[in-house]
Amino acid sequence: MILTKIVIGASGAIGAAIADRLEEQDDTVLRVARTTTPALDLTDEASIKAVADHVREVGQPVELVFDATGFLHGDGYMPERSWRALDAEHMLLDYQLNTVGPALLMKHFLPLLQRDSRAVFATLSARVGSISDNRLGGWHSYRASKAALNQMVRTCSIELARKNPEAICVAIHPGTVASRLSEPFSKSGLDVRTPEVAAEEILDVLDSLAPTDTGKLFDHKGKRVEF
Repeated sequence: MILTKIVIGASGAIGAAIADRLEEQDDTVLRVARTTTPALDLTDEASIKAVADHVREVGQPVELVFDATGFLHGDGYMPERSWRALDAEHMLLDYQLNTVGPALLMKHFLPLLQRDSRAVFATLSARVGSISDNRLGGWHSYRASKAALNQMVRTCSIELARKNPEAICVAIHPGTVASRLSEPFSKSGLDVRTPEVAAEEILDVLDSLAPTDTGKLFDHKGKRVEF
């Protein structure tokens, strides 16, 4: 039986490295992005549903769905340093791409996870989304959108456990990875890793998880990050 693994956001640094690593393990991988066929756009639920329907039509059991999407800066926006920089459009964009989009991925892809054995849905979150770990302030919209994502993971994991007890739904903090997203913030002293190293670490963490770990946030070393 062929087990399908799906990488969403496969055109980005982490997503591409995750997909490459999975393919090295001889897994059947479906790479999905805005530029693939079928294409997926987080801001367009119809495209999300279309990809899920495509997977359903193929009829292969899904062992892993990895969401490597996320928004930190772009379109003229950078993380806020003060509440004085708060902007409604910026906040809505962060929530659209970091919370609403991944939540819709859960809506359409959690039902596709295989039921006869262990399966995983993982989405990239961030340590700065932890409310209890927030000691520096700043990055208001990004922090809030990732905190909301963590809540969505927790909430959906509870429902998932009732329907598919062997399935796992988690958030992953990847650390600082060399990419376009992290480049403006990769200052000296940070542990900046290549996408290839990050992918290996993340997949090792996912391989180590059990159904009792569902609904939690883990860093790239496998340590739980409190919400």
